[in-house]
Amino acid sequence: MHKLISKTIAVAAFITGVLTGSAFALPANMAVSGATNPPIGHYEFCRSSPTECEANGADNGPAVLTREGWKKILEVNYEVNQAITPMTDMDIHGVEEKWSYPDAIGDCEDYVLLKRRELIEGGFSPADLLITVVLQPNGDGHAVLTVRTDRGDFVLDNMRSKVLLWSETEYTFLKRQSSENAGRWVKLQDGRAVAVGSVRTE
Repeated sequence: MHKLISKTIAVAAFITGVLTGSAFALPANMAVSGATNPPIGHYEFCRSSPTECEANGADNGPAVLTREGWKKILEVNYEVNQAITPMTDMDIHGVEEKWSYPDAIGDCEDYVLLKRRELIEGGFSPADLLITVVLQPNGDGHAVLTVRTDRGDFVLDNMRSKVLLWSETEYTFLKRQSSENAGRWVKLQDGRAVAVGSVRTE
């Protein structure tokens, strides 16, 4: 608890910068360029948990980022990162790819699922909590949670406690969930995207 309080105090100036719009000069929101296929793991997750992959309704645009909302984003990212120990799906389940809610251990996408659920419970719209596939600088695939706001698209990552604007990360952004339907995916215009494992669905 003391660590979380200290961290909240340490980012107070950053929060102010975000809410006044003075913190960033780079493009704040990602550009979307049409539909694409879902990652294999998410496709299988939706088959086993269809209520997690339903339509979100009309897209009313990014959420208005309040001071309270920003603090909630920071808390959820920090607490889930602290609570879950990273481990590969092969080590946990004996398969290359399996998306599931973690208890004490999990792969990157499991962190994302838990953070998304906790933020929905905290009052965020599912339309603004988008599972996102990226490439790390070494070429490995990775999953993060994008939170869409009127101050930009912010990335919640199990590899760091700090929440960054998407354009301030080292990642190449490939695809993410559609804001209109949690079971559908859209391409992102990062300019560095390459193919990753996905399934073709009708």
